[in-house]
Amino acid sequence: MTCADDVDDDAGAAGRIARLVRQGNTWLSIQLVGPIVVDVAGDSQETKRRLLEAAIDEFSCYGIAGARVDRIASAAKANKQAIYAYFGSKEALFDAAYEDRIRDFHACVCFDEYDLAEYGGRMFDKFEDAPETLRLTLWYQVEKSAGPPLEVILDSNADKVGRIAAAQQEGRVSNTYPPVALLSLVRSTAMTWHTQIPELASLFPSDRRDRRDIVVRVIRQILDQ
Repeated sequence: MTCADDVDDDAGAAGRIARLVRQGNTWLSIQLVGPIVVDVAGDSQETKRRLLEAAIDEFSCYGIAGARVDRIASAAKANKQAIYAYFGSKEALFDAAYEDRIRDFHACVCFDEYDLAEYGGRMFDKFEDAPETLRLTLWYQVEKSAGPPLEVILDSNADKVGRIAAAQQEGRVSNTYPPVALLSLVRSTAMTWHTQIPELASLFPSDRRDRRDIVVRVIRQILDQ
């Protein structure tokens, strides 16, 4: 690696050091801004993505309180200060990691207000296939219940509740329960196998298809009331 330093004349009295770092045949330009190193012309988006992926793993295992930014940085092969440069704080990094998984969830799990039972089945499938999303959701409920809500969740909830309400008005979905209650019951039923104590979980049907079938049948029974 080869380095060359230049002083930024427009940086003011304090000065900022612009450094060119050669990696192989490529020169990367970074600036030293106080104690934080910011990559301004290199693979900043790649570094940010690696940090996000490492954060998803770390937070899903340890939650916010137990997670360590040095482990995240090490797993991402990045400078720890890059976390604060890109995300601002450990809490903000958690929000970014969870929002990333929520957007993936929305992309993978199609919502159908006219078939909430199968929607619940698809939720069950996603939690089976992406346990890190489930764990982040549980940590979010425990550690972020008093914090500011995530806009992506507020928007999604408003959209789903509105669509269920419209389907009820059309007479195509049972109106025994209010829209928000139906959405909550579908969500809770889809997660029911994943949120029990280990002693009870040991008695669950071993076949995933049987567990999914029960989820779908229970939601249909709720809708048939």
